[in-house]
Amino acid sequence: MGILEATAGESLPANDLDLLIGRVALKDRQAFSVLYQRTSSKLFGICLRILNDRSEAEDVLQEIYIKVWNKADKYATGRASVIAWLSTIARNQAIDRYRARGKPTDDLDDHHEISDLAPTPEQAALHSDQKSQIDACLDQLNPDHAQAVRKTYLAGWSYQESADTLKIPLNTVKTWIRRSLMQLKECLDK
Repeated sequence: MGILEATAGESLPANDLDLLIGRVALKDRQAFSVLYQRTSSKLFGICLRILNDRSEAEDVLQEIYIKVWNKADKYATGRASVIAWLSTIARNQAIDRYRARGKPTDDLDDHHEISDLAPTPEQAALHSDQKSQIDACLDQLNPDHAQAVRKTYLAGWSYQESADTLKIPLNTVKTWIRRSLMQLKECLDK
């Protein structure tokens, strides 16, 4: 079975994603379609986590793949994996959208719409339980590491902003966050 014939649920080794991005750089629509099938759910998850709005995350996902189509030839093999490169594009695009929101307006219609979208008591209870579990797992981390994760993933800061705030090198922040996310995953899976 060839790379373009693999099923949507099947995972591809990193070098297959390298091949796909190379073919996308040559404007191969079929390779682009397969790349989208393989990576869109992960990138959508990144956008949704940052934006906390499904519709907006879908819009940003479209913008990401337009950018990938137009800039696939800029991908530098060997510097980062394709999925890391795509995830960085997704994260940056979602953060840009989040920052572009600006200050909330004080329009009366906006307040009315917000009250209509309030969570049900059941949703609020479930959200509260999940938040408590995440907070408990974050509390198990080294305080500086937990702060880096909170600022980067919950407040939308860049790695550089976290490094500057914590007054540590950028690579240290990246290492802390990567290790902390693995610890959080283990904690949340319990």
